[in-house]
Amino acid sequence: MCKLTNIIHARHRTLHFRSMDAHNYTVKVAWNRDRRGMMWSPDFESHGGNGNRIEVATPPEFPGGVAGVWSPEHLLTGAVASCFMTTFLAIAEKSKLEFISFSCHAEGTLDTVDGKLQITEVLLVPSICLDSADDRDKAVRVLEKTERACPITHSLKATVNVKMVVETP
Repeated sequence: MCKLTNIIHARHRTLHFRSMDAHNYTVKVAWNRDRRGMMWSPDFESHGGNGNRIEVATPPEFPGGVAGVWSPEHLLTGAVASCFMTTFLAIAEKSKLEFISFSCHAEGTLDTVDGKLQITEVLLVPSICLDSADDRDKAVRVLEKTERACPITHSLKATVNVKMVVETP
């Protein structure tokens, strides 16, 4: 079991990477009924799957919204959190950071700005549990680098705030 050692507020700087070829990601949606539809990617079908279909709907906060179904707002918040995780995993591997676990709580805020609804902020609270307290400084550096390197975060107009939690046994 890990114990909380500190919450660190990350500094905001941007990392610059070598240029790479552009990548395209294809997603399709189709309406089913009411305020519900299905989303999938033909990119996955070539790997023998059915496109990993996900039911999507208007969130329950809106008229006609559906509880318990992924909404665009959940998916956007999830995209930020999952990008943070996959970026962390790549940087941690390259940095040879040994850890016991990683998780990330994410909250997206939908608000009205200039008469238009938009996600204005995504709060990420990544938490890692380390094998050794000696790796704490390295873990903080990896988390800070992760925040600066996440391509989904770079793609958003919304503010992404990170509050890091580093735990040790």
